[in-house]
Amino acid sequence: MASFIGLSTFQTQILCRCSPPLSPPAFISSSAYFRKQVPGRRLVLPLKCLSSRPSQDSESEAETTSSPSSSSSSISLPSSNSTYNWRAGLGAIGLVETAYLTYLKLSDSDAFCPLGGGSCGDVLNSDYAVIFGVPLPLVGLVAYGIVTTLSLQLSAKSLPFGISETYGRLVLLGSTTSMAAASAYFLYILSTKFSGTSCSYCLMSALLSFSLFFICIKDVGLQEIQKVVGLQVCIASLVIASLSASYSTSPSVPSSLAIVDLPYVTTEITRKSSPFALSLARHLHSIGAKMYGAFWCSHCLEQKQMFGREALKLLDYVECFPDGYKTGTKMIKACADAKLEGFPTWVINGQVLSGKVELKELAEVSGFNFNE
Repeated sequence: MASFIGLSTFQTQILCRCSPPLSPPAFISSSAYFRKQVPGRRLVLPLKCLSSRPSQDSESEAETTSSPSSSSSSISLPSSNSTYNWRAGLGAIGLVETAYLTYLKLSDSDAFCPLGGGSCGDVLNSDYAVIFGVPLPLVGLVAYGIVTTLSLQLSAKSLPFGISETYGRLVLLGSTTSMAAASAYFLYILSTKFSGTSCSYCLMSALLSFSLFFICIKDVGLQEIQKVVGLQVCIASLVIASLSASYSTSPSVPSSLAIVDLPYVTTEITRKSSPFALSLARHLHSIGAKMYGAFWCSHCLEQKQMFGREALKLLDYVECFPDGYKTGTKMIKACADAKLEGFPTWVINGQVLSGKVELKELAEVSGFNFNE
């Protein structure tokens, strides 16, 4: 006991460090015990027990210090994935739009135009909706499909053929660059060749293309963009040159008509019908012969004048543009089903005669014998 009382302060501190801290009731009872065993002496133990709190605090500080870095790393990755998901979403919208337009183009159906009435159908049915014989919506379908697929693969970190993420992002940048360049060219065509015409599908596709392009630029960064800016310029130039070459080789007549807006008009026939013309007109009507024409066709007018105003009323004449002609207007279904190659066109007993035809030839083809 005496040896225990004689412990130095240093030794007592060591014992207290190595032993678990005493609870207050146990400490009080121990002091009472010492007073009882050593009467007249007052035992004072200079105990200085150190708790383990500083180490815990240091560990918590270390965890606090390390947590920002871990949280920041966990934030940066979802931010990149969010960018890819945005691109995949926009690409999916473009995919649905171009799939719908491709179906309309291949099925020769009319487009539903939410804005601008039927003017968007005029654009979609014009020569500018075809590139080297391939429907433009089909080209857009492939482009949006590439962007959507590549964005989803980058988000899942599962690129094919062992392609790195950096290379995949550059491929995505090149694809969106070509789409944005094409959209800019089409907007130029829309404003110059189709002045006053509204095409909601064209504007929506351009908005999607520009959005995808700017998202890719922001994702890649200005430093990386500066390294490949020359390649981007080459891609954009190649796209515009290809489109210009395609449209320069297309037929010039429909392209020139793209800027024409002709309201429907009727031309008065001043010539009086001869007895032969009247009889021939009755005969042609009886056998179901039809004449297809257009109000703006000069040869059609000459053919009508040959019959005269009375005989013309007896003929089965089909006007292919009863609502007028403007940018890319399609013929009515009856004319489209007849697969006309020009105006006027006669269909007599299954035989097709193109151009202005003399009355005597019409009589021979139809088997008409005139008896005065």
